[in-house]
Amino acid sequence: MVALVRAWYGAEALDPRPEALRSIRLPAARGAGASLMLPAFVASVAYMDPGNVATNIQSGAAFGYKLLWVVVLANLVAMLFQALSARLGIVTGMNLAEISRARLPRGLVAAMWVASEFAAMATDLAELLGAGIGVQLLFHIPLLAGTIVAGVATYATLLLQRWGLRIIEAAVAALVGVVCAGYLVETILAAPDWGAVAYHAAVPWLGGSDSVLMAAGIVGATVMPHAIYLHSGLTQDRGGARGGAAGLIRASDRNVVIALGIAGLVNLAMMYLAASAFHDGAHNGVADIETAYRLLGPLLGKAAAVAFLVSLLASGASSSVVGTLAGQVIMQGFVGWRIPLWVRRLVTMAPSLVVVALGVDATRMLVLSQAVLSLVLPVPMLALIAFTSRRSVMGAMANRPAISLAALAAAAVILALNLMLLLDALPFSI
Repeated sequence: MVALVRAWYGAEALDPRPEALRSIRLPAARGAGASLMLPAFVASVAYMDPGNVATNIQSGAAFGYKLLWVVVLANLVAMLFQALSARLGIVTGMNLAEISRARLPRGLVAAMWVASEFAAMATDLAELLGAGIGVQLLFHIPLLAGTIVAGVATYATLLLQRWGLRIIEAAVAALVGVVCAGYLVETILAAPDWGAVAYHAAVPWLGGSDSVLMAAGIVGATVMPHAIYLHSGLTQDRGGARGGAAGLIRASDRNVVIALGIAGLVNLAMMYLAASAFHDGAHNGVADIETAYRLLGPLLGKAAAVAFLVSLLASGASSSVVGTLAGQVIMQGFVGWRIPLWVRRLVTMAPSLVVVALGVDATRMLVLSQAVLSLVLPVPMLALIAFTSRRSVMGAMANRPAISLAALAAAAVILALNLMLLLDALPFSI
């Protein structure tokens, strides 16, 4: 298959990643666990972005603890699909976009690329708007200026990659640590009802159409299409280490559980913070990040508001960097185009700047962007299931039937949520 791809697209197409992504690797000598820890944590950043903040805050304020089960379900699904994505890269040496281009009809590949680009734009909209809101609140400047500052800061961070992996590794680890520390402080100050947390994290509930929209948004914010593409790109050069693919896959699975487990706890904290602080009959309508920030001080103390703002800035900055890298993988994997990093950054920033300039409700756009991601999500999910289940692609590392069935069941749940969302959006009843 490698020979076929070389003949069709040229040798350079086998590794179409930007130079930034090529530097994100560790020598095999450091061991399987060390070489695969960074990709898991880079992917986990996508699960703690401002889109998560917006959907979880609004869900917690409106419905209390009742949608915690959606967070748990979405995080388990995310673990499964990120593990499969990493496995695909390890075994085949190709990322999901590349192998789709090599093995699927061109028309289908084009459709997948367009859908994935919309997902990348929706992702960057959420991340950049969230970071812009954080900058606005911190420096008391207009949102448009804050969004521009956040975009420039993201680009500057991406430029640091030319000096090697350790800078990115330290930056990612530090920002994830900041987010986690912020929500640990919030948990202590909010003192949630742990009985309600445990019950609603395990018992499903869906009310009216508003809760369906929020559930779809939570799924879209948690199981991220661009993270599925990116993870396979970050692991595609890890398969040459001695010890075989089986050992690398086991190490990768452990790292995915650790990294996404932490991200899942952060997401739960976002929602139960809002449920504890705002779902009190007086503040149930809290629906935007700025209002949440301004209310946290009077309700829980200044420390809670500061922790919330710092976590928002850290999540926005780190996830925007990861989103830009994922956009490069998507474009270059599907069509083989290489564009300068600054052009990619400018193109993905444009929707956010337009939204802010038009005065559209930023938090509402954050939530809607996550619903868009949920609609696009089945595309990489189904492709990933198909490829990782085939022995012609994965050899002995192909999915066991139980894993494929679990993945298909997860995809079916998401498709059902999407169908409910679309039916609710129709102007007439069927």
